[in-house]
Amino acid sequence: MTEFDHMISGPSNHVSARHPSPDSPASARSSVGLRATGIGAAVLLAVTLAACGEAPEPMDEAPMTDEPTEMAPMEEPSNSIVDVAVEAGQFNTLLTAVEAAELTPTLQHDGPFTVFAPTDEAFDQLPDGAVTDLLQDIEQLTAVLLYHVVPGTLSAEEVADRSELETAGGEMLTVSVENGTVFVNGAQVIATDVEADNGVIHVVDGVLMP
Repeated sequence: MTEFDHMISGPSNHVSARHPSPDSPASARSSVGLRATGIGAAVLLAVTLAACGEAPEPMDEAPMTDEPTEMAPMEEPSNSIVDVAVEAGQFNTLLTAVEAAELTPTLQHDGPFTVFAPTDEAFDQLPDGAVTDLLQDIEQLTAVLLYHVVPGTLSAEEVADRSELETAGGEMLTVSVENGTVFVNGAQVIATDVEADNGVIHVVDGVLMP
């Protein structure tokens, strides 16, 4: 056998791989490397979250309470003498006069009153220029308007039972009944007992002049 053959057939030259023991320096270095990798990943995650912006602060919660919430009272719709006259649509001249004499708040909020309300047609029966003249003479206009107002609430039946009525201006109205028809100062009452929150309206076909 040649020396070359002996080298081939001799003891195996295979070298098995060696694994370091847990206590070896190589194992320690491997453990340190894993911990470093974990710390690096945590740092990277923190940097990424910071780049995305800060987390929103929690909103303050409203305190809970057992007390019931108070609701503001609802205002009831107004149905004053003025409102009823506006709704009727046939007292435009009268309402213009009331506004000019600054009596609108009185007929809206005060009372109760009994109003003998002339229609627009009743004002049209006055001489030409009479309404314009009244609107320019507020003192006279106020006197004429108050002549149509009686303090208190009087039904048509109660009006018919009277012979006279004292007005809000201190003047007297004459009441008469002919064949069941009521007249006030000669003007016919053509509609009665139109109710309002602060009184009643009786419609007349003429303007009452003091």
